[in-house]
Amino acid sequence: MVQLIRTWLYKRFSDPQVLILVLLLFVGLLLILTIGHLLTPVIAAIIIAYLLDGMVSNLQNWRLPRTLAVLIVFVLFMAVLLYSMFVLIPLILRQIGQLFQELPSMIGEGQKLLTGLPERYPDVISQTQINQLINALSEEFTTIGKQFLTFSLASVRGVISFVVYSVLVPFLVFFFLKDKQIIINWLVSLLPKNRGLAVDVWREVNYQIANYVRGKVWEILIVWIVSYISFTMLGLQFAMVLALFVGLSVLLPYIGATVMFFPVSLIALFQWGVTSHFAYLVLVYLVIQTLDGNLLAPLLLSEVVNLHPVAIIVSVLVFGGLAGFWGLFFAIPLATLVHAVIKAWHSKRSSIESTHHNKPENE
Repeated sequence: MVQLIRTWLYKRFSDPQVLILVLLLFVGLLLILTIGHLLTPVIAAIIIAYLLDGMVSNLQNWRLPRTLAVLIVFVLFMAVLLYSMFVLIPLILRQIGQLFQELPSMIGEGQKLLTGLPERYPDVISQTQINQLINALSEEFTTIGKQFLTFSLASVRGVISFVVYSVLVPFLVFFFLKDKQIIINWLVSLLPKNRGLAVDVWREVNYQIANYVRGKVWEILIVWIVSYISFTMLGLQFAMVLALFVGLSVLLPYIGATVMFFPVSLIALFQWGVTSHFAYLVLVYLVIQTLDGNLLAPLLLSEVVNLHPVAIIVSVLVFGGLAGFWGLFFAIPLATLVHAVIKAWHSKRSSIESTHHNKPENE
């Protein structure tokens, strides 16, 4: 058994290019797991610069100097950041506060609706089942309230971190954009010579991640804006918060749209009851999700590698559990990385075996 394992390891890792690729992946993972929380501003700046670099490249294609293109994109980025900090985020926080204030009355209305079900449908549901459901929901809302209180008590530290990041991250983003090639050349100089396989994997992953991340950001923004406009026109309460989470739900293919249907429909039900307004809201939500799944997502993500739905769900569960929101956001790119590594590895092994097989026996 030991000999079999030793033979397998030798066949798979005898190539120095494979060893270098594995070593780079291991070091990167180790750095993220050990000091990733310390490098949060740097990682956030790298991600933002990576997203903005596509706009810089487009401006360069119009024959603008890179420095001027970087300045234009950075000014636009700062305008969006300032608008978010002073207009968008306060609006979202205000609506979240209003939602928590009205939550007890919503729960009361929900209890009235539930307690009336046994009288209307005695053969389907009993009073005991309703009581168990109400107790379970009460415990769940109590847990959510405690978590929100804990978050509020820790908000001072969060505000300090937010202020520091709001200054530090834009500073880093500017220099990552401005000195992109210098930084890349410096990183390449640190790599060993036998890095051909790692370069091949990086090119494949970079192409896929660039298409995915930029396409997914546009998808989130479009779904968010369209949902907000639709909810506002219908007069739905907490339109901005609900639209934001509907936009973010596209990060979870096959799951997010279904999960967000319940809070949107419940708030509409508590606001209007079973009326035509409620029916219109449900219809609009279904239309938005249908257009997103069948038109918008294929259009924006047409060049992204097609992963099996099972692979997507597994990657969302694994990376989301390991890294929270960013794990969810980058679940598919990370799955793409794994796919690219396996593909390059097998390609490399096949080429080596083919070379050995085609050698003349008298050599």
